[in-house]
Amino acid sequence: MQLAIIPAMTDWFVDIYSETIWYYYALSIIIACIALFILRFVLLKILLANVRDDEEKAQATRYFINWLTFYSLTLCLFIFFSDQTWMRYSLIKLGTIDVSLFLILIFFLIISFAHRISKFATRFFMPRIYDRYQLDRGMQFTFNRIFHYIILIFAVLISISTVGIDLSALTVFASVIGVGVGFGLQNIASNFISGIILLFERPIKVGDRVIVNDIIGDIEKINMRATIIKSIDNEHIIVPNSYFLEEHVINRSYSDPTMRVVVPVGVSYASNPEVVRKLLLQVANEEAKETETVLLDPEPFVHFVGFGDSSLDFELFIWISNPNEIIRVRTNVNFKIFHIFHDNHIEIPFPQRDLHVRSVDTAIAKEWRMKE
Repeated sequence: MQLAIIPAMTDWFVDIYSETIWYYYALSIIIACIALFILRFVLLKILLANVRDDEEKAQATRYFINWLTFYSLTLCLFIFFSDQTWMRYSLIKLGTIDVSLFLILIFFLIISFAHRISKFATRFFMPRIYDRYQLDRGMQFTFNRIFHYIILIFAVLISISTVGIDLSALTVFASVIGVGVGFGLQNIASNFISGIILLFERPIKVGDRVIVNDIIGDIEKINMRATIIKSIDNEHIIVPNSYFLEEHVINRSYSDPTMRVVVPVGVSYASNPEVVRKLLLQVANEEAKETETVLLDPEPFVHFVGFGDSSLDFELFIWISNPNEIIRVRTNVNFKIFHIFHDNHIEIPFPQRDLHVRSVDTAIAKEWRMKE
């Protein structure tokens, strides 16, 4: 690769500031812009009139027309300035290829256009397919990511071919990248490959409730390098993709989202255990009637844990269909337990200790005093 020396700007000034050429280009650009915006206005009026009752189609139409206008205007500018010296001048020489500003702009324009096509398809077109086949949110995100990566890879290959670079020459570049991965980019490459594995193998997916380092949160996005988790405190945690393949992660939504909620409670030794069990099951049934996520199959169960230092210890097992509701369900159940125990005179004891004072023989007490 050889860097060419940028010459004096004489030709550039002659092309741009020549009075006749300047007015010609300025007038042409203004007319083209006005024509494009008039066409945009007319198209929006006609197309939006047909989709007035469908907000999603109207939004897609605006999105499409706006970006069509932008790329049409950009194409016009390319046509107007394509024969200018400063656009065609070689900035970098790659083998036998003279890379000019024109080729560089074409390269990025193709990638930008492909990016917009991907965004348009994943936002407006593919959701209709997902709804038809009733795909879950995680599967939708996986397909969107794979589609986006494929479109961008094809765009890069087309851009390179358009510039005129032989794809076989990229083997040298790939070798350099391989050396870089071996020395300094190993962590980035590991996270990138881990992200691809996560998308295909799907041990986690968007919308899953996970526990990472004792932090509970929902998978919000799986990017190329890292995964974004939104905690129940509304904090966003960025976790490298390789972490999910190398470390211990609890996925509460994996396969079967049904989850058991354990509510511990202790009562005084004066309480009847059978009555306590009956009241706890009553609370579980009431919560199942009020909350759709609380299940009666598997049915609630009361576990008599044992005899504690200050209380008879029980655990109420309740099954829920949505792990995201565990905090709300546990809170509601605790409120109900408190009220039903209060109404039925079931005491919830606090930690206590019994102090026993024994009498001491008088002779021994006198002997201790004499020693003191």
